[in-house]
Amino acid sequence: MSKVAVIMGSISDMPVMQDAIDILKGFDIEVEVDIVSAHRTPEKLFDFSKNAHKRDIKVIVAGAGGAAHLPGMVASLSPLPVIGVPVKSSNSIDGWDSVLSILQMPGGVPVATVALNGAKNAGILAAQIIGTSDTCVLDKILAYKEGLKLKVEAAAKDLK
Repeated sequence: MSKVAVIMGSISDMPVMQDAIDILKGFDIEVEVDIVSAHRTPEKLFDFSKNAHKRDIKVIVAGAGGAAHLPGMVASLSPLPVIGVPVKSSNSIDGWDSVLSILQMPGGVPVATVALNGAKNAGILAAQIIGTSDTCVLDKILAYKEGLKLKVEAAAKDLK
């Protein structure tokens, strides 16, 4: 079974990152959750990033606030796709510092970046990546998208 790692720079990021965890579990994808600080535990970051693919992890979702170096540093060391979640933290400048720190990666070190506090979309994107090689997950994504459509159609009908 494929796994997705959901990591964050601090426990204070957990309320945002929980959305990614919940959506992945909803698709029956195994989730490994950890705190890996780029600034406070750099040795752990190096070990995690260089070895995640050896533990059957297929995608890494990394959330960070403030300077938000975690997703980019992980992407620089890992062969896996990394999805960055900018987190509006207490030491953040309206979240823009986090968004730009994750979004503006140099050529050769890509990080797929979602909206500020957009962990739910990060989880969906990670599931879609897993779904390219796992038909069970793909079927769940198709059903999820159909559910979104039905919800909009029901809301539109209620309007009339």
